[in-house]
Amino acid sequence: MSSHDVIVIGLGGMGSAAVHRLAAKGLRVLGLDRFPAAHDQGSSHGGSRIIRQAYFEGADYVPLLLRAYELWDELEAESAVEIRHRTGGLMIGAGDSLAVAGSLTSAREHGLDHELLDAAEIRRRFPTMTPADSDIALYEAAAGFVSPENAVLANLTMARRHGAQLRHGVRVDSWAADDAGVTVRTEDGVHRADHLVICPGAWGPALLAELGLPLVVERVVQFWFRPTGPPEVFAEQRHPIFIWEDARQRQGYAFPMHAESDGTVKAAFFRGGATCTPDTIDRRVAPGEEEELRQFLSNRVPALPGPLARAKTCMYTTTPDEDFVIGAHPCHDRVTLACGFSGHGFKFVPVIGEILADLVTDGATRHPIDMFDPRRFGVED
Repeated sequence: MSSHDVIVIGLGGMGSAAVHRLAAKGLRVLGLDRFPAAHDQGSSHGGSRIIRQAYFEGADYVPLLLRAYELWDELEAESAVEIRHRTGGLMIGAGDSLAVAGSLTSAREHGLDHELLDAAEIRRRFPTMTPADSDIALYEAAAGFVSPENAVLANLTMARRHGAQLRHGVRVDSWAADDAGVTVRTEDGVHRADHLVICPGAWGPALLAELGLPLVVERVVQFWFRPTGPPEVFAEQRHPIFIWEDARQRQGYAFPMHAESDGTVKAAFFRGGATCTPDTIDRRVAPGEEEELRQFLSNRVPALPGPLARAKTCMYTTTPDEDFVIGAHPCHDRVTLACGFSGHGFKFVPVIGEILADLVTDGATRHPIDMFDPRRFGVED
């Protein structure tokens, strides 16, 4: 039986940041994951994830984003790995759409730099785009994207540098907590620790079944298109990320072309996928799914949906209010949870790692996380 200060289950985005920050505090850390590092079977892959601070999901998230930006820069500097790309970002739609109105509320409440653009100005500054005359956009120069694979690998590298033991390809069969600590049983051994951090991603509904958290796993498809016409107009030095909301409140988004995208532009819909589990997800992509996104893009960015290069599935683990679940397990003080990131969590990865390390070592954090309390769903002690 191995013995540690902390065991972390799940080494995707949140778990990799947790093992990094915990090990940096001098703790003896064991990290466990059933897949290889930076794998493509969960939620932390796909080459790019949007980052932004004028947050339409809620102004209460902005302080966390401001800290996350600081920590992204710190992680890049420490690991010497390129992670963050500042391309600017457009939130586009009707003036009362969530993408625009919510972003504007956050920007004004927190004094974030931003611009409001009418349709004519969008077309002038970003000639690939053909908004309707009624569309407007909030432009945020600080927006852009991060590489999820590079972020995970950088955090794991730093964790090892600080002495963490990381084991990949190991399935966790069960865990238990008592007054003296926690026990984690894997397919090849038993491990004890003073504290357990569970970052299960889409495996949360199964691994935390006893809690009855209302977590739902959703299948999402990411597409990579080769643009028609000159590809350089979509280069990250010239083209922003965007999230475009239509009259049906459906949001499509896309990234610029970058060094790791192999001459393609990634695009997808946010949410709206079929429910699944990690075991039942359909990894095949139907022609109708591609066609739906093509139609959305062709009316807004006509040169974008050229030949399809590839498509890949991903999983979002969602909560009813689409806020995260972060905090102490309602039944076990020695167990800390981080799950339910609802498709918009990756931009917070480094600050979530910092929060989890705080909760383990101090039992509290200076960061505002009350809205993420697992008990808000009526889960009893």
